[in-house]
Amino acid sequence: MSPGWTSAEQPVVATVTGLARELADPIRLTVLQLLAHEGPHGMTQLADILGVSPARLGNHLAKLRTAGLVVGEQSGRHVTYRLKDPAVTAVLDVLADYAGGALPLPSATAAPERLCYDHAAGRLGVALLDQLLADRALRRPAGGGDALELGPAAGKVLPRFGIDVGALAATRRKVATSCVDRTLRRPHLGGALGHEILTWFRAEDLVAVAVDDDGRTLTLRPGGTARLAELIPRLGEVRS
Repeated sequence: MSPGWTSAEQPVVATVTGLARELADPIRLTVLQLLAHEGPHGMTQLADILGVSPARLGNHLAKLRTAGLVVGEQSGRHVTYRLKDPAVTAVLDVLADYAGGALPLPSATAAPERLCYDHAAGRLGVALLDQLLADRALRRPAGGGDALELGPAAGKVLPRFGIDVGALAATRRKVATSCVDRTLRRPHLGGALGHEILTWFRAEDLVAVAVDDDGRTLTLRPGGTARLAELIPRLGEVRS
Protein backbone atom coordinates (compact mmCIF):
# COMPACT_ATOMS: atom_id res chain seq x y z
CA MET A 1 0.00 0.00 0.00
CA SER A 2 1.45 3.36 -1.02
CA PRO A 3 1.76 6.11 1.60
CA GLY A 4 -1.17 8.54 1.72
CA TRP A 5 -1.09 12.29 1.22
CA THR A 6 -0.80 12.89 4.94
CA SER A 7 2.35 10.78 5.14
CA ALA A 8 5.76 12.43 5.01
CA GLU A 9 6.94 9.39 3.06
CA GLN A 10 4.76 10.31 0.08
CA PRO A 11 7.32 11.54 -2.54
CA VAL A 12 5.51 14.73 -3.55
CA VAL A 13 4.74 15.62 0.07
CA ALA A 14 8.37 14.99 1.02
CA THR A 15 9.61 17.22 -1.81
CA VAL A 16 7.23 20.08 -1.00
CA THR A 17 7.82 20.00 2.75
CA GLY A 18 11.58 19.75 2.22
CA LEU A 19 11.57 22.81 -0.04
CA ALA A 20 9.35 24.72 2.39
CA ARG A 21 11.76 23.94 5.22
CA GLU A 22 14.69 25.45 3.29
CA LEU A 23 12.71 28.51 2.18
CA ALA A 24 11.71 29.20 5.78
CA ASP A 25 15.28 30.28 6.58
CA PRO A 26 15.99 33.89 5.46
CA ILE A 27 19.63 33.23 4.57
CA ARG A 28 18.90 30.14 2.50
CA LEU A 29 15.94 31.88 0.85
CA THR A 30 18.13 34.83 -0.12
CA VAL A 31 20.87 32.55 -1.46
CA LEU A 32 18.32 30.84 -3.69
CA GLN A 33 17.01 34.24 -4.81
CA LEU A 34 20.49 35.43 -5.76
CA LEU A 35 21.32 32.24 -7.66
CA ALA A 36 17.94 32.27 -9.40
CA HIS A 37 17.96 35.88 -10.54
CA GLU A 38 21.65 36.85 -10.74
CA GLY A 39 23.27 33.56 -11.73
CA PRO A 40 26.10 31.51 -10.18
CA HIS A 41 28.08 32.98 -7.26
CA GLY A 42 31.16 31.99 -5.29
CA MET A 43 30.87 31.45 -1.55
CA THR A 44 33.01 34.48 -0.66
CA GLN A 45 30.91 36.67 -2.90
CA LEU A 46 27.68 35.37 -1.37
CA ALA A 47 29.05 35.91 2.14
CA ASP A 48 30.00 39.51 1.30
CA ILE A 49 26.59 40.28 -0.18
CA LEU A 50 24.70 38.70 2.72
CA GLY A 51 26.96 40.14 5.39
CA VAL A 52 27.62 36.79 7.08
CA SER A 53 30.83 34.89 7.75
CA PRO A 54 31.96 32.26 5.20
CA ALA A 55 31.77 29.61 7.94
CA ARG A 56 28.15 30.42 8.72
CA LEU A 57 27.23 30.57 5.05
CA GLY A 58 29.02 27.28 4.46
CA ASN A 59 26.60 25.55 6.83
CA HIS A 60 23.63 26.95 4.91
CA LEU A 61 25.10 25.97 1.55
CA ALA A 62 25.69 22.44 2.84
CA LYS A 63 22.01 22.18 3.75
CA LEU A 64 20.95 23.47 0.34
CA ARG A 65 23.21 20.93 -1.34
CA THR A 66 21.86 18.12 0.82
CA ALA A 67 18.34 19.21 -0.08
CA GLY A 68 19.25 19.00 -3.77
CA LEU A 69 18.60 22.69 -4.40
CA VAL A 70 22.11 23.88 -5.32
CA VAL A 71 25.26 22.35 -6.76
CA GLY A 72 28.87 23.46 -6.40
CA GLU A 73 31.28 23.45 -9.35
CA GLN A 74 35.00 23.34 -8.54
CA SER A 75 37.47 25.52 -10.46
CA GLY A 76 40.93 25.30 -8.93
CA ARG A 77 40.60 26.40 -5.31
CA HIS A 78 37.23 28.02 -5.89
CA VAL A 79 33.69 26.65 -5.83
CA THR A 80 30.89 28.36 -7.73
CA TYR A 81 27.31 27.62 -6.69
CA ARG A 82 24.26 27.51 -8.94
CA LEU A 83 20.69 26.24 -8.77
CA LYS A 84 20.45 22.52 -9.43
CA ASP A 85 16.95 22.82 -10.91
CA PRO A 86 15.93 26.04 -12.72
CA ALA A 87 12.31 25.23 -11.82
CA VAL A 88 13.05 26.62 -8.34
CA THR A 89 13.06 30.09 -9.92
CA ALA A 90 9.40 29.70 -10.86
CA VAL A 91 8.56 28.65 -7.30
CA LEU A 92 10.28 31.75 -5.91
CA ASP A 93 8.46 33.99 -8.37
CA VAL A 94 5.08 32.51 -7.39
CA LEU A 95 5.86 33.08 -3.71
CA ALA A 96 6.84 36.67 -4.48
CA ASP A 97 3.54 37.23 -6.28
CA TYR A 98 1.70 35.77 -3.30
CA ALA A 99 3.57 38.15 -1.00
CA GLY A 100 2.60 41.10 -3.17
CA GLY A 101 5.90 41.91 -4.82
CA ALA A 102 9.41 40.78 -5.70
CA LEU A 103 11.51 39.42 -2.88
CA PRO A 104 14.26 41.93 -2.06
CA LEU A 105 17.80 41.18 -3.13
CA PRO A 106 20.86 42.60 -1.36
CA SER A 107 23.47 44.17 -3.60
CA ALA A 108 27.20 43.68 -3.66
CA THR A 109 29.15 46.55 -2.12
CA ALA A 110 32.68 45.56 -3.05
CA ALA A 111 34.71 48.21 -4.88
CA PRO A 112 35.27 47.82 -8.65
CA GLU A 113 39.04 47.83 -7.96
CA ARG A 114 40.43 45.80 -5.08
CA LEU A 115 43.08 43.31 -4.04
CA CYS A 116 42.84 39.53 -3.88
CA TYR A 117 45.71 38.35 -1.67
CA ASP A 118 48.74 39.92 -3.41
CA HIS A 119 47.35 40.67 -6.87
CA ALA A 120 44.83 42.99 -8.49
CA ALA A 121 41.20 41.88 -8.63
CA GLY A 122 37.99 43.56 -9.74
CA ARG A 123 37.93 45.35 -13.10
CA LEU A 124 41.69 45.83 -13.28
CA GLY A 125 42.56 42.20 -12.56
CA VAL A 126 39.92 40.83 -14.94
CA ALA A 127 40.90 43.20 -17.77
CA LEU A 128 44.58 42.42 -17.24
CA LEU A 129 44.01 38.69 -17.70
CA ASP A 130 41.76 39.27 -20.72
CA GLN A 131 44.45 41.47 -22.29
CA LEU A 132 47.35 39.07 -21.72
CA LEU A 133 45.36 36.17 -23.16
CA ALA A 134 44.30 38.24 -26.18
CA ASP A 135 47.90 39.39 -26.75
CA ARG A 136 49.12 35.76 -26.47
CA ALA A 137 51.39 36.58 -23.55
CA LEU A 138 49.50 33.85 -21.68
CA ARG A 139 47.57 30.79 -22.79
CA ARG A 140 45.36 28.22 -21.18
CA PRO A 141 46.82 24.69 -21.06
CA ALA A 142 45.14 21.95 -23.06
CA GLY A 143 44.35 20.02 -19.88
CA GLY A 144 42.36 22.86 -18.32
CA GLY A 145 42.64 23.90 -14.67
CA ASP A 146 43.47 27.25 -13.13
CA ALA A 147 47.19 27.31 -14.01
CA LEU A 148 48.17 29.37 -17.07
CA GLU A 149 51.24 29.06 -19.29
CA LEU A 150 53.45 31.70 -20.87
CA GLY A 151 52.33 32.24 -24.45
CA PRO A 152 54.39 32.78 -27.62
CA ALA A 153 54.29 36.58 -27.26
CA ALA A 154 55.29 36.67 -23.57
CA GLY A 155 58.80 37.95 -24.32
CA LYS A 156 57.39 40.88 -26.28
CA VAL A 157 54.36 41.78 -24.15
CA LEU A 158 55.37 41.25 -20.52
CA PRO A 159 58.35 43.67 -20.46
CA ARG A 160 55.78 46.44 -21.01
CA PHE A 161 54.66 45.64 -17.46
CA GLY A 162 58.18 45.63 -16.05
CA ILE A 163 58.46 41.84 -16.11
CA ASP A 164 61.72 39.91 -16.58
CA VAL A 165 60.38 36.83 -18.36
CA GLY A 166 63.44 34.70 -17.55
CA ALA A 167 63.20 35.41 -13.83
CA LEU A 168 59.46 34.83 -13.90
CA ALA A 169 59.84 31.42 -15.55
CA ALA A 170 62.33 30.38 -12.87
CA THR A 171 60.01 31.10 -9.94
CA ARG A 172 58.90 28.20 -7.73
CA ARG A 173 55.43 29.67 -7.50
CA LYS A 174 52.85 29.08 -10.24
CA VAL A 175 53.74 31.54 -12.99
CA ALA A 176 50.15 32.63 -13.56
CA THR A 177 46.73 31.45 -12.49
CA SER A 178 43.14 32.11 -13.46
CA CYS A 179 41.54 33.21 -10.18
CA VAL A 180 37.74 33.52 -10.07
CA ASP A 181 36.82 37.11 -9.17
CA ARG A 182 34.26 37.22 -6.38
CA THR A 183 32.62 40.45 -7.56
CA LEU A 184 32.60 40.03 -11.32
CA ARG A 185 32.33 36.22 -11.40
CA ARG A 186 35.00 36.14 -14.11
CA PRO A 187 38.66 35.12 -13.77
CA HIS A 188 41.34 37.65 -12.94
CA LEU A 189 45.12 37.23 -13.05
CA GLY A 190 46.77 35.57 -10.05
CA GLY A 191 50.02 33.76 -9.37
CA ALA A 192 53.55 35.14 -9.50
CA LEU A 193 52.80 37.22 -12.59
CA GLY A 194 49.75 38.83 -10.99
CA HIS A 195 51.84 39.79 -7.97
CA GLU A 196 54.77 41.12 -10.00
CA ILE A 197 52.58 43.25 -12.25
CA LEU A 198 50.77 44.74 -9.25
CA THR A 199 54.17 45.52 -7.67
CA TRP A 200 55.19 47.31 -10.88
CA PHE A 201 51.89 49.22 -11.03
CA ARG A 202 52.55 50.52 -7.52
CA ALA A 203 56.18 51.38 -8.25
CA GLU A 204 55.07 53.34 -11.32
CA ASP A 205 52.46 55.16 -9.19
CA LEU A 206 49.62 53.85 -11.35
CA VAL A 207 47.70 52.40 -8.41
CA ALA A 208 47.66 52.67 -4.64
CA VAL A 209 46.37 50.39 -1.92
CA ALA A 210 43.88 52.34 0.15
CA VAL A 211 43.94 52.11 3.92
CA ASP A 212 40.67 50.58 5.07
CA ASP A 213 39.49 47.93 7.50
CA ASP A 214 40.82 44.99 5.50
CA GLY A 215 43.44 46.68 3.31
CA ARG A 216 42.00 45.18 0.14
CA THR A 217 40.76 48.25 -1.73
CA LEU A 218 42.79 49.22 -4.78
CA THR A 219 42.68 52.80 -6.07
CA LEU A 220 43.71 53.98 -9.52
CA ARG A 221 45.99 57.00 -9.20
CA PRO A 222 44.74 60.20 -10.92
CA GLY A 223 47.72 60.24 -13.27
CA GLY A 224 47.65 56.50 -13.88
CA THR A 225 44.27 56.03 -15.51
CA ALA A 226 45.34 57.09 -19.01
CA ARG A 227 48.50 54.99 -18.94
CA LEU A 228 46.63 51.93 -17.68
CA ALA A 229 44.16 52.38 -20.53
CA GLU A 230 47.09 52.32 -22.98
CA LEU A 231 48.63 49.25 -21.37
CA ILE A 232 45.30 47.43 -20.98
CA PRO A 233 42.86 48.53 -23.71
CA ARG A 234 40.36 45.97 -22.44
CA LEU A 235 40.03 47.83 -19.15
CA GLY A 236 37.31 49.97 -20.72
CA GLU A 237 35.34 46.88 -21.73
CA VAL A 238 34.99 45.38 -18.24
CA ARG A 239 31.94 46.55 -16.32
CA SER A 240 31.55 46.18 -12.55
